[in-house]
Amino acid sequence: MKALDFEHRHAPLAPKERFRARVAAAAGVSAALVAAALAVGMAGYHWIAGLPWLDAFHQASLLLSGMGPVETMTAPAAKVFDGLYALFCGIVLLAATGILFAPVVHRFMHRFHLEDAAK
Repeated sequence: MKALDFEHRHAPLAPKERFRARVAAAAGVSAALVAAALAVGMAGYHWIAGLPWLDAFHQASLLLSGMGPVETMTAPAAKVFDGLYALFCGIVLLAATGILFAPVVHRFMHRFHLEDAAK
């Protein structure tokens, strides 16, 4: 992805248009990651736990957002999926947050590096 390429530490600060493109690209990647994780959770809760699609969406979205489970799983396979999906959701939440904030943190750090080099 060209929009997510960052400049080298000795390069000048990217223009605001490029920064906005980076933020938009990072938001798109984060949204795609969350959507894929939500689809995996919905499919698992529907086919493994036997929840209707709307309840599967509700369960998966609340776990993915960090709110916690809604339904109590009773079948052993559903309990295993529930636990593994909860762990997976924690990783996805951290990854999506990191991807989303990477352009902002990079610009912040790059600006300070340029100011230190000018002294």
